[in-house]
Amino acid sequence: MLWVSVAAAAAGCNTSAAGPAGGGGGRGGRGGRGGDGGPAPVVTAKAAEKDVPVDLAAIGNVEAYASISIRSQITGQLQDIAFHEGDFVKKNDLLFTIDKRPFEAALAQADANLTRDKALLAQSEAQLARDASNAEYQQLSSERQAQLVQRGIISRDVAEQARAQADATAAVVKADRAAIESARAQLVAQQAAVDAARVSLDYTTIRSPIDGRTGNLSVKVGSLVTANNTELITVARVEPVYVTFSVPATHLPTIKQHITKDPLPVIAVPQDADATPANGKLTFVDNAVDMTTDTIKLKATFDNTDRRLWPGQFARVTLRLATLPHALVVPSQAVQTGQDGQYVFVVKPDSTVEQRTIVPGQRVADDIVVQKGLEPGETVVTEGQLRLEPGSRVTTDLSPRGGGGGRGRGGRGNRGQGGGQPGGGQPGGGQPGGGQPGGGQGGGRAPQ
Repeated sequence: MLWVSVAAAAAGCNTSAAGPAGGGGGRGGRGGRGGDGGPAPVVTAKAAEKDVPVDLAAIGNVEAYASISIRSQITGQLQDIAFHEGDFVKKNDLLFTIDKRPFEAALAQADANLTRDKALLAQSEAQLARDASNAEYQQLSSERQAQLVQRGIISRDVAEQARAQADATAAVVKADRAAIESARAQLVAQQAAVDAARVSLDYTTIRSPIDGRTGNLSVKVGSLVTANNTELITVARVEPVYVTFSVPATHLPTIKQHITKDPLPVIAVPQDADATPANGKLTFVDNAVDMTTDTIKLKATFDNTDRRLWPGQFARVTLRLATLPHALVVPSQAVQTGQDGQYVFVVKPDSTVEQRTIVPGQRVADDIVVQKGLEPGETVVTEGQLRLEPGSRVTTDLSPRGGGGGRGRGGRGNRGQGGGQPGGGQPGGGQPGGGQPGGGQGGGRAPQ
């Protein structure tokens, strides 16, 4: 019985090998090759001409156009604060008020002393007028006495006494004139004291020297502020603002060439959630190159009317040096790097590709300028380069029917045991065909 079963099994195997439906040994036949030599699906783009800006990228720092530290120029008690910290203020807006009473009293005293000195000057002038008249009379009297002496009417002693009296009166006049000059000088000094007292009184009201935004308030009402010592607040002008940055010194000749004629445009994007760019112009080039880094410090001015830029903030800065007219550009994904340098796959009119070495130039956003190696209007591959080699056929149809790239084999049928017929593999477009198990009954079952 054992011999009969083995013979029957062998007969069943021979029968399946000779069957017309599939491959020998109960295996499903191999399917046909699908997509052999078919076009590879790729994404392409055209090489185009356009004006390309030549930009320098840097990280800059925003600076206030002016930052003023507000300090008191007198010592006194702070009586009033006319703003809230963080407010925007205009030039000459009232900020602080200091107790005025001591300074009003000092001004009143200075005014009184000025009035006194004016009266003393008037008194000295009147004294001079009286003494001058007396001196003139004494001079005339002395001259008459001298004539009488010559005639022998009076003695020489009387004439000499008259002459001495006239000289003494003239000396008094000179003294009066000196007193008047002293009184005038005292009057000028007292007028200066009045002006100083008035200025000190004006210092009791502190006003904003510029348009700007106030910072942190360091004093409170009732505090004693000291002259030129206590910083009350800072006011920063934020319209316009500066952005300071550095670029390699190799670009200095180009920058100097444009700084005198037409300022170079600068774009700043603050590093915050709102990436809206701000446009400004280059307004300052430092007078020396930093020898440690070989960079030059630059400064751009921005109107900042929307207050996008804030002092102390970092920003991504782009300095536009020039614009390349009619430059040939391709997407950066199209440029590959090989042993011989950088290259692109160019799609020819017969839908085959050519590997062509190029000379890349300036990178602009997602594009690269091609200096040599391409012509305007040529088609380059931007995706799918890994499946290509020179001469490969390509297609831009990315649908499932667009063609397969490799060879597909039909699947092997499952081995059927028993008296049934094994299934054959089904050919397809690169898809394996599944073998069908035999339909007869036997001692075993088809493996999975």
